[in-house]
Amino acid sequence: MARHQIVVVDYHKGNLLSVARSVSAVGGDVIVSDDPRTIREAGGIILPGVGSFEDAMAYMRPTCQADAVVRAVQSGVPFLGICLGLQLLYDRGSERNGDISWGGEWVPGLGILSGSVTKLDAGRLKVPHVGWDQVHLTDVGRQCPLFVDVAEGANVYFTHSYALSTDVDEKTIVSRTHYTRTFASAVWQDNVYGVQFHPEKSSTTGLTILHNFVRVVRG
Repeated sequence: MARHQIVVVDYHKGNLLSVARSVSAVGGDVIVSDDPRTIREAGGIILPGVGSFEDAMAYMRPTCQADAVVRAVQSGVPFLGICLGLQLLYDRGSERNGDISWGGEWVPGLGILSGSVTKLDAGRLKVPHVGWDQVHLTDVGRQCPLFVDVAEGANVYFTHSYALSTDVDEKTIVSRTHYTRTFASAVWQDNVYGVQFHPEKSSTTGLTILHNFVRVVRG
């Protein structure tokens, strides 16, 4: 595999080509693969936002994709989680489909970052949260390589019903967004990046973020 090739992880839950096309459009060398060995050997990994927390983990664990992602991240491979891909980074999520095989209230995630994913509370605002909304940068965000040339309050595209809870590490939060509650809409720790929104659907701002990820992969 090419040294800087980015693998978009295919966990068989939807069309991932829009992510791959967007990464290619900003100069990335990208492929889509479900093969754990290909994931382990990638120069960069993107875990996209498709499906539900429980469905994704129910596929990734027995196929060894989860282990491949964790091993690659631990070895320093740059990683970008998009929407659900961000959520799967964490210890646990409350999104499930009635499958009691996990046991307990939570579905275990990849456990790369510490914290929980919980549902947005419906009330005055509709859930799922769908459409354009703002990202408000933290001090961490102003230093984050993924957000170079991204303006404070930039509009990006969301579609989700679950978001990071209040138990995530404050030192990793790149941006926050306000919708039914305030939640971390982007995070960063070492070689690990995650965004709750969809950069591949976020016009120029999204392409800037993907271009910055390609630059990170190239070192």
